[in-house]
Amino acid sequence: MVDAVIHILITLLMPPLLLGVINRTKAIFAGRTGPPLFQAYYDLAKLVRKGSVFSETTSWVFRAGPVAGLAATLVASLLIPLGEHRPPLSFSGDMILFAYLFGLARFCTTAAALDTGSSFEGMGAAREATFACLAEPALFFSLAVLARLSGSLSLTPMLTGTAATSWLSAGASLLLLVGSLFIVLLAENCRVPFDDPTTHLELTMIHEVMVLDHSGPLFGAILYGAALKLFVLGALFTDIALPYATGIPVVDWVLFVIAMMMLAVGIGMVESVMARLRLPKVPQMLAAACILAAFSLLLVLR
Repeated sequence: MVDAVIHILITLLMPPLLLGVINRTKAIFAGRTGPPLFQAYYDLAKLVRKGSVFSETTSWVFRAGPVAGLAATLVASLLIPLGEHRPPLSFSGDMILFAYLFGLARFCTTAAALDTGSSFEGMGAAREATFACLAEPALFFSLAVLARLSGSLSLTPMLTGTAATSWLSAGASLLLLVGSLFIVLLAENCRVPFDDPTTHLELTMIHEVMVLDHSGPLFGAILYGAALKLFVLGALFTDIALPYATGIPVVDWVLFVIAMMMLAVGIGMVESVMARLRLPKVPQMLAAACILAAFSLLLVLR
């Protein structure tokens, strides 16, 4: 019960902090002071206090999209183990629900973008759906590798207990898997080199173009949902890449927070040293992630 409460508190409170760590890391690399570490919290609080403006061409789909997308991501966060701690929800086959909840959140966001009737937002929705079709196979290949190694279709045994021992027996396979998941992590969260969450260049935007018509609390729900998605996929990545188990719950929680901070610093470093890919190069990089995950699956099946 205590672990479930801590799981929910960390899941609700920590996601905006990851954005602050990424931005601060990028500022340090650029020699700038950068925004405050808690700037994302201030932005969300400001958006909640503001009113919303709705176009006359939009319907209830535009209003429901951000709320449904955030709800789907919140449910997904209850399925993923944080470190060595069991999640509040766990059952056989929950890995399928985990993957499709993100698909549902993406569907809600794209449907809200299309509901505006704007060809500009339709362009962003088409790009989002196209790149998702290339990223999702890599995620499913990765989950299949973990299912094979753990002998289970539930995320809890896949990510707790067996991850550390699997590095000894199938290290090469997990190395390919970690590389594939990191590419998927950057692509799914619209980070450089796939997308730039701060850009407003018409021809290069992917995710940002879909949410330009949202304002006030609904825009805050979109921003918080994006931070939560980064947190959940980051937890999946750190569970595999940085397995640990001291047997002391408090220490394991602290180690999980440190691992997530290290991941945020790593993302900030990647964004500082890499330029954004040209749009035609994005499918090629996602195809490479699929190939890495597929080779990882072949290694554990042989």
